[in-house]
Amino acid sequence: MQRSVRAVRRSLAGHFEDELRFLRGWIETPRAVGAIMPTSAAVSRLMASVIDTESGLPVLELGAGTGVITKAILARGVPPHRLHVVEYSADFAEHLRRSFPRVNVVRGDAFALDATLGDDRDLVFDTVISGVPLLNFPVAQRIAYVEDLLDRLPPGRPVVQFTYGPFSPVPAGSGSYTVEHLGFVLRNMPPAQLWVYRRGPAGR
Repeated sequence: MQRSVRAVRRSLAGHFEDELRFLRGWIETPRAVGAIMPTSAAVSRLMASVIDTESGLPVLELGAGTGVITKAILARGVPPHRLHVVEYSADFAEHLRRSFPRVNVVRGDAFALDATLGDDRDLVFDTVISGVPLLNFPVAQRIAYVEDLLDRLPPGRPVVQFTYGPFSPVPAGSGSYTVEHLGFVLRNMPPAQLWVYRRGPAGR
């Protein structure tokens, strides 16, 4: 029983530290972070659910923050060495490296992926999971962002994006992609909308 209580206390302490780290990141770079609380486990699990773990392809996560979605991707069954994570904040990136030592964590700009990924720029990914706060950027930049991500996926594979607005942050009919609504999650602060972008027929 004592051991169980200690485990709960450690878990709560870690969660509180993540929230403080996230709040500090928002204060320092609000445009890059876009929220004052980490993404919820419910949102993270739904985003990770679209990954095809049998494809053998790596997965790309952008804007990982404190790593809540990263945990869900790994729990989905993606091997750590097949997960590539890009995070703009130096503090968050260092935290991610410590928390997930076998994951490929890169500190860099998700809007300049060729430069950020370096030698891995030509990798083909199964899925892209994006936590980048797109509503903080001009619409044309959002469209170019999704088009670039889809260039890195096989036809039909998804880019998954969450947002706090009621509509897709990347408008339909403005590029060579389709837009699907994946879900609305109340168990998040604030509640989140999830969107999927694809080229070609939907995969698994």
